[in-house]
Amino acid sequence: MNIYAENLETGAVHRLRMLARDVRRQSLSMVHRAKVGHPGGDLSSADILVTLYFGVLRIDPGQPKASDRDRFIMSKGHCSGALYTTLAMKGFFPITELAEYMQPLARLNGHPNATEVPGVEANTGPLGHGLPIATGAALAAKLDGAAWRTFVLTGDGELQEGSNWEAVMTAAQYELDNLTLIVDRNGIQQGAPTESIIRMEPLADKFRAFGWAVREVDGHDCGALLETLRATPFEAGRPNCVIARTTKGKGVSFIENRAEWHHHVPTDGELAAALRELESGIDG
Repeated sequence: MNIYAENLETGAVHRLRMLARDVRRQSLSMVHRAKVGHPGGDLSSADILVTLYFGVLRIDPGQPKASDRDRFIMSKGHCSGALYTTLAMKGFFPITELAEYMQPLARLNGHPNATEVPGVEANTGPLGHGLPIATGAALAAKLDGAAWRTFVLTGDGELQEGSNWEAVMTAAQYELDNLTLIVDRNGIQQGAPTESIIRMEPLADKFRAFGWAVREVDGHDCGALLETLRATPFEAGRPNCVIARTTKGKGVSFIENRAEWHHHVPTDGELAAALRELESGIDG
């Protein structure tokens, strides 16, 4: 029995916060067990993922390839721990399978595989690919006159890849208001703050200059995320960009805003301390 498969609307925001807490706890445990992973980004994206899967996307885990489903592409595919946990909680595969994360021959490998894992729409991990793929999917829906929507989550450091900006121009050219880009704006990429490597601010103004409709939101406020993502399209004929301001390593004091936790494995003691913090970090 999947304990997460229940109606969201009763106590929606609190339920999303609890789900995100569980994603953080589970994904950290998975990285610890596998001895490899990207916990900083797993933790920063948890609220975004659960809000999408439990409150926004029109999907059916029993029919993962239904033609009228919404598409979600996890461009920052290295944060597979959070994605797999969310998919399992939603019912795409058994939660017990999470114990096989990154084990030899397991289908839950370090980067999502669309041919192996139900609910994964595209193989991702090489950065800068997810938004171009999502733009093509959204254009296909427009050409078919289909009602399904496409959502894509990128990292902020990932926006330093030029392929993203080609996709941004293309999406505006074809007026893809059925496309929503969510930027996990945690301010840290591997090794250093994003702004110390290539400055991206003012990021919202850049997207607007390219013809996109933009909203900025607290990426850990599930209520604000739910309201914002359910409000798309923001403007007819304009692609949607949601800049979600997040904290790298959210929820664990000694991981938050630490660049070294982009790709780091917690020790036994660190895992135990992190799980205690996450357990006590949810109020009513």
